[in-house]
Amino acid sequence: MVKGHSARARAGFAAAAVALFGLAPLALSDFRLGLLAKYLCTAMVAVGICLAWGRGGLLTLGQGVFFGLGGYAMAMHLKIADAGPGNLPDFMQLYGTATELPWWWQPFANPLFALAATVLLPMLVAALLGSFIFRRRVKGAYFAILSQALTAAFAIWLIGQQATTGGTNGLTDIQGFFGYDLNDPVNQRMVYFVIAAALLLLMALARQLIHSRYGELLVAVRDSEERVRFLGYDPANVKLVAYVVAAGMAGLAGALFVPAVGIISPAMIGIVPSIEFVIGAAVGGRASLVGAVLGAIGVAWAKTALSEEFPAAWTYFQGLLFIVALAFLPGGLASLVGMVRRRRAARASEEPSPALPVGEAA
Repeated sequence: MVKGHSARARAGFAAAAVALFGLAPLALSDFRLGLLAKYLCTAMVAVGICLAWGRGGLLTLGQGVFFGLGGYAMAMHLKIADAGPGNLPDFMQLYGTATELPWWWQPFANPLFALAATVLLPMLVAALLGSFIFRRRVKGAYFAILSQALTAAFAIWLIGQQATTGGTNGLTDIQGFFGYDLNDPVNQRMVYFVIAAALLLLMALARQLIHSRYGELLVAVRDSEERVRFLGYDPANVKLVAYVVAAGMAGLAGALFVPAVGIISPAMIGIVPSIEFVIGAAVGGRASLVGAVLGAIGVAWAKTALSEEFPAAWTYFQGLLFIVALAFLPGGLASLVGMVRRRRAARASEEPSPALPVGEAA
């Protein structure tokens, strides 16, 4: 059975690689491929949500914080590189009165530090916050509210620091990506390939964790935390690992989102984007990696397509979609396949077996 699962997983990864690296670049224009790169970043966040919420039962409504930490860490380095040696980023010259980089900007001039910070900084914040929350056995709706409150506080802080973070506008007009001109379509395609590769790697990592002994322990904590504690495990540590890993995935997604879009702002990391991350995973199927990824891509595409036609109604439709998914299809669209299989199996078991002749029956 395990070998069959492994074979199907390898076949699925091979099909995804062919679609992302072969079919999509051939079938899509540069503009549409750029949009797909943006959607794939959203899917990377959904992979972490699948691990933390789908397997661990942690409703993470604050992934925008970690997405923003990774995005701002990357954008800060790229703005310093665009400004050139000894110069300030353009928005600091416009809004600020400083003659040199703020002390907390200076380490991000180093590309290695900036790359490490895009993942390690969100993980560090998640470790500190998670230790405080899980040690005190905060869970359920209280955990979701606390994580969302952190997102709101982070967005408000960014808006208030206009001279050093760009305020409401954020960090905009990013031109280069480690020496490559982002205005060149060839380089934009390179960024897309990097994002696609990162998504597949994160899916492989998440699958390894889910099907490991740790993944079984995470499900046990979700279903019966007290029994796990009775067996000698600390549920707080088990949940903390999932929360920290999901935060690192969101940080990497935010870092790659910056060169794909060329901007990062508080509007992209606040409460609404955090909820959108969760909606995508819920609609596709939070317990299924493939379902969460496809759901995130589908919801992101629908937002782009429908919000242009119905800008005032899209937010209500999105909220309704989330409610319907949780109320009538808790497993998301990915659970439909299992439901069909179970119904077929039930019908097959209910059908009477053909009668045998008397001699054969004897």
